Parts: sequence; C-alpha cells; structure tokens
Amino acid sequence: MTLPMFPTTVIGSWSRSNEVKRAMRDKRAGRIREEEFQSIAEKAILQILRWQEEAGIDIVSDGEQRRDNFISFVAEHLNNVRMLSVSELLEYVEDKASFEEILGTLDVPAFSMSNPAAIGTISRKKPLALDDYLFLKKHTDKAVKVALPGPYLLTRAMWVEGLSMDAYPTKEDLAVDLVKVLREELEDLIAAGVEFVQFDEPVLTELVFTQKNANRTFMCGALTAKADAQEEIAFALDLMNQVTEGMLGRGTRIGVHVCRGNWSTQEQVLLRGPYYPLIPYLAHVHVDQLILEYATPRAGEIDAIREFGGKEIGFGIVNPRTETVETVDAIVGRVQEVRKYVSDEKIFLNPDCGFGTFAQRPMNSDEIAVKKLKVMAAAAKKLREKVLV
Repeated sequence: MTLPMFPTTVIGSWSRSNEVKRAMRDKRAGRIREEEFQSIAEKAILQILRWQEEAGIDIVSDGEQRRDNFISFVAEHLNNVRMLSVSELLEYVEDKASFEEILGTLDVPAFSMSNPAAIGTISRKKPLALDDYLFLKKHTDKAVKVALPGPYLLTRAMWVEGLSMDAYPTKEDLAVDLVKVLREELEDLIAAGVEFVQFDEPVLTELVFTQKNANRTFMCGALTAKADAQEEIAFALDLMNQVTEGMLGRGTRIGVHVCRGNWSTQEQVLLRGPYYPLIPYLAHVHVDQLILEYATPRAGEIDAIREFGGKEIGFGIVNPRTETVETVDAIVGRVQEVRKYVSDEKIFLNPDCGFGTFAQRPMNSDEIAVKKLKVMAAAAKKLREKVLV
C-alpha cells in the first residue's frame, strides 16, 4: 500500500467505553459469553476506526478494545499462563515493603492492573492478534497497524520466581518459547497481509533510567533483571533480532516502540532521560522503524536519532497524557528539527504512546484524542505541501 509523505499513525490503544469495561468484567466473571463480549468490543472498534479515518490517520488500529492492557491479554491466547494482579505479585516478591513503596511512588493502581505469569510450558492456544487484524481489515481500506508485546517485555513480565521455575529455571529459558510464539504470530500476520506490526518494549527504558530498585518495574515487579544494564540490553537485542530474522522485506513494516511508561498522567512519576543509553539496542535492532516518544520533554534531545542506523522514525509528536491540544505550527516546527537527521521519506508521525494503555486507567478522553489526531494530520498535510513546493 502506498503511503503519503509523513504518514500519520497511532501507537495502538484507545480508551475503553464504560460498556466495554463492563463487558470485560462480565466475561471474566462468566456473566456473558465470549460471543457477546466480542459483539460489544467490535461495535466500539468500528467507532474508533471512524474517528481515526475522520481525523485523517493513514495507518489505523483497532484501539486494542479486546485487551485489558497491552500485555496481559496474551494470557487468554497462550497455554499455561496465569493472570496475577500487581498486588498478587507481592506474594512472590522478597522485599514486599520496597515493592509497595514503588507502587505508591509511581502512582500505580495495584488492584486494577494485571500481569501474565508462566506456570508451565507456554505455546499459542490461538493467535494473539491475527483475528483482530482480519476483523479490522474487513471494515477499512486504510493500512492497519497491529501492536504486540515485545519478547523482552514478555520475558520480564512472565517469568515469576515461585511460579515459573519448574518449567523454566531461568527467564532465558522462557525467552526461547516466547520467541517461538512471536515468530509464529508474525508469520501469520505477514501471510495475512498486515501492513505494520509494532512490538512494544517499554521496559528497556527502565534499565537505563531507573537507579533505585532497578530490578523492579511497575508491570512485572516479581522479576529480577541482571545488575548490569548493558547485559540486559544485549539480551533484549538478541531476542528481538531472533523474532525478526527472515521477516523483513516481506511486505510488512516491522517496528519497535520504546517509551518511558504510560500508566499515569503525572509526568513527574514517569521515567525521564534521553535515548542515548539505548543506542546499543536502537542502532542494531533489525526492524524497519523505531517508534519513539518526543512530545514529552522527558524524552531528551532529538539529535540522538542520528545514531539509530538510518531506520525510519515513528516520531512522537503529540502527548497522549495531556489535555492540551498541540498546534499545527508547533508540530511542524518539531518535525523540521528531526528532518536534520532523518530523510523525509523515513519520518512517520504518531502520538508518544497509546490513549488507553490500561482499560481501567485511560490516559485521555475520546474527544481530546480525536482533536490531537486531527491536528497531527493537519500538520502532516502542511509538511507535505512544504516539501512539494
């Protein structure tokens, strides 16, 4: 599919309506059947699709309406995975007081978030996102983006000491099967003709921007990383490159999204720092595009982009956590900065992150999200006019 210059897209998630959230709860409690839940979710997806199309977005998503959050949804699709609330993870954390302090400091609602944990040998029970893509593609002529949790994120989240060790003595052992699962999913999506697959790897920034309790993260608090951040970055790089080996150049754009957390609208509790420490990963990961946040000042200097190996850049240009709607001129000005380091045909525009990462804690309203997408599309149009003059 041919895209215009400066294509616009989304990161994936959209806030869930009260009806969708109620249906999620009812499905978990056995009060409604899967078919009824899907009907409710599909109605919401079509509305979100209309909003994206009306805003002028070039590459659309389904808003992740079937997902409780960007990672925990895999539990329904994999064998031998148990769901844990963040508070339940306390049972498996040695330093409980420290972990509770982290939850409080980071503004994490412990009882409204959940985490998938491997309790046996994992494998795909059903596709992770293929059916979601096929449904959306029936209703749009636009290119479609599908977001999947990355292999490092899944490994960090799903290996829980005390639950996973019988099947997987170490997280490295678990990673072997997770790579297999993601490769199977990617093969299916490519065969189906998906235009864009985005792997989410937000935990990477925790490695380099968190000093205190650096072995804990808000989404997988029971898991321990190596003390050496560079070793972990090398591990994460190897996993991603295993997933994408032989997959590039087959008609599907593959990207990695790296942000600093999107679980709170309180900017002061989110991670802060430039992308420089992640250059060993970002420069050498085998993907078409790096999808990076730059609308927030927490992301640091833009010139780090020059070190990323000539990849496409999904340039974060609107902040999903603020109610202030960016202006067309401000967006154009920011893109003019990134044009110093990346050629025009490699610049894509997107929000920093999703508008509704966690079902129980959306980052913004439908109305603000639509306004932000419209101004982003208007800025892209203005940039195209400048380039073509």
